[in-house]
Amino acid sequence: MKTSHKVSRVVVHSIICVLVAGVISLASIPATAEPLKQQVLVDEARITLQNFLADPDMAWVCEHIKDAKGLFIVPSLLKAGFVFGGSGGRGVLLVRDEKTGKWSEPAFYTMGSVSWGLQIGAEKSEVLMIVRTQRGLESMYTSSFKLGADVSVAIGPVGAGAAGKGVTADIVSFARAKGAFAGLSLDGSVIKTADKWNNTYYGKSVRPVDIFVTHNVSNPKSAELRKEVSEAVKR
Repeated sequence: MKTSHKVSRVVVHSIICVLVAGVISLASIPATAEPLKQQVLVDEARITLQNFLADPDMAWVCEHIKDAKGLFIVPSLLKAGFVFGGSGGRGVLLVRDEKTGKWSEPAFYTMGSVSWGLQIGAEKSEVLMIVRTQRGLESMYTSSFKLGADVSVAIGPVGAGAAGKGVTADIVSFARAKGAFAGLSLDGSVIKTADKWNNTYYGKSVRPVDIFVTHNVSNPKSAELRKEVSEAVKR
């Protein structure tokens, strides 16, 4: 009987490890696995932004996106758990030039977290994060930072009449799961630059500052995404 219980614990532990590892691995897929994945993510980010802007519950987004210093878009954030849990996904960041008002080329990042407690199941969400402060923006220039620790993050107001006048966080996040607002907390999530993806997309070794500050690189295939963002802030 004891042996049976011991085997059961080992099996459960193994399932947990595989589940969490599978979720977190979404944030570490080699860029060489499929070179076209960078462009697919850029195109999916454009569609994700359209989804948020078309959602009547995202009135706050439509109203305040014009004040954003940066937009971080994650088309697919997978969250799964079996007692232990985790989330993982990839996204792109675009930064607004405060002098010209123009939006930058996209930079690639990964986002992931590990959590504990009673949680069984899986959920996929699309995420939009509005970077509102210089502190929040500068954190994105680093190789890695933690939401809720290095910068403050808050779930954004939702609803047709949402005002959100008291929102003071560096970053405001919104999430949609299966077409509905998910209310997903991103506290504790770690965001890292996806250097290999950036290098592949621009054809040379680049850092976030090369993309956002000195504008040393460009890719014409990002034009549709940048156009979508530019039109969104003019609405």
